Amino acid sequence: MLIVSIVLALAFAAAGRAAPAADRPEVGVDEHLGATLPLEVRFKDEEGRTVTLGRLIDKPTILTLNYYRCAGICTPLLNGLVDALNELKLEPAKDFQVVTVSFDERDIPEMAKKKRQNYLRQLQRPFPPAAWRFLTGQAPEIKVLTDAVGFQFKPYGAEFIHAGVIFIISPHGLLTRYMYGTSFPPVDLQTALDEAVREQTRPSVIKSLAFCYTYDSAGRRYIVSVTRLVGAFSVLMVLLTVFLAVFWDRKKT
Repeated sequence: MLIVSIVLALAFAAAGRAAPAADRPEVGVDEHLGATLPLEVRFKDEEGRTVTLGRLIDKPTILTLNYYRCAGICTPLLNGLVDALNELKLEPAKDFQVVTVSFDERDIPEMAKKKRQNYLRQLQRPFPPAAWRFLTGQAPEIKVLTDAVGFQFKPYGAEFIHAGVIFIISPHGLLTRYMYGTSFPPVDLQTALDEAVREQTRPSVIKSLAFCYTYDSAGRRYIVSVTRLVGAFSVLMVLLTVFLAVFWDRKKT
């Protein structure tokens, strides 16, 4: 099973490297594992006070990028995060914290404050307000942060099209893990936070599988890219053939 997993990963990675830049989606995530966040960037907190990421991030941090009027994936993502936080066996404000940053410059501190109150009410465990911050900012600062983590989003009328992902940050601001989707198994989240203490990075398996999907701007959804899927399958077949040839050769000897 391990061999198959390795072969699959190599197949998707090889196919991904062969894809031209023009074929990459405008919306998604370009992983920057091991990158350091721009800790000097300034945002506004829920009370309108200026804060820097460097001032806030002093422990393992779950970073989310959302916008506060979002009617799409933001709500299920944050709800899924709340479900995981309720089961997490770590102490908020001591062992970890959450920082949510809006990537819509039209969002204001009052909106951040209401959003924070809403999610703190959903938590079914003691959770200090200081352990989950909601920030807003201006376009230049937002771009610096989103570029640093490789988060690509696209305006669509008054809304945005964007991926569902959370980022795990070390106490020193190092990006150690990407976790995709709207459901986060507590054991995986806890492992990611524990590894962030040691600044240990880990690649994302789901990111490799997502390579076979492309964004359909007309339908506002991700669809299977036949070209990418066939390319990945072809590489997989070549790798499997090589593996079987080596395996049978060793078996004969």
